[in-house]
Amino acid sequence: MNQLSKETVAGSLMKRTILLVYAAAIVLPLLIIVFASFKGTNELFKNPIGLPVNFSFSNYLNMMKEQSMGDYFLNSVIVTGSTIFLVLFFSSLLSYAMYRFTGWKGVLLYGLFAAGMMVPPQVNMIPIYTLVAKLGLTNSLVGLIAVSASVFMPVAVFILAGFMKSVPKEMIEAAAIDGANEWRVYYQVVLPITLPSLSASAIFLSVMVWNDLLYPLLFINSNSKKTLPLALLQFQGEYLTNYPMIFAGVIIASAPMVIAYVFLQRYFVAGVTAGSVKG
Repeated sequence: MNQLSKETVAGSLMKRTILLVYAAAIVLPLLIIVFASFKGTNELFKNPIGLPVNFSFSNYLNMMKEQSMGDYFLNSVIVTGSTIFLVLFFSSLLSYAMYRFTGWKGVLLYGLFAAGMMVPPQVNMIPIYTLVAKLGLTNSLVGLIAVSASVFMPVAVFILAGFMKSVPKEMIEAAAIDGANEWRVYYQVVLPITLPSLSASAIFLSVMVWNDLLYPLLFINSNSKKTLPLALLQFQGEYLTNYPMIFAGVIIASAPMVIAYVFLQRYFVAGVTAGSVKG
């Protein structure tokens, strides 16, 4: 075996070792959480990382029956679905406007939304809460959806605006010659082309909105309108925290996003890479 072959084999082994260590660092904590969700509190403190003596589903049953997890789950679905719809609709329109604007107008509009990504959410909490309170939308899913849509829209604009640059201008010009107005060009020409990027944005933003705790914690007070991340806080007390119940709730809350990503990951990869190469 020559020197080049030895270096190739050594490099391959090094890459595999790094990937195995990285995979173990991700999988092992997940397994510990899954095993802990089947334990009681006493067993968890006695044996925190081992297998449970008896796999008990009592934590999951209590979550679904006694803790109204079904209502919290429905609230999360409503907030996430409505937010993603609003974000994708308006961000695609804005991205198309940036694509059509030439010169400093498009750059200015893009810069405003890019600046929105640079400001930490905690900085805007007081002015946003004051505005929502004046509108009478506190402790309301409508208010939470409106705030979430406005907060996460710059991310979608950033993704879609980059993809719009790869849309051939000849297609727009051909549609205009055929008599299509701007609205018709948008939804009959541009929107079908941007579907891969829209899909990637929807998957990416769904995870962010679904797991968001800051804004539900800021605006929601009543139990009937809590989302899943906010509902999990009720298992943490001043003197005692029910960790097995929290772990069971975390798994219930994470399962939809994990399942969705497993089945839709090819659309996510296609959407992220779409438009990166022209021609």
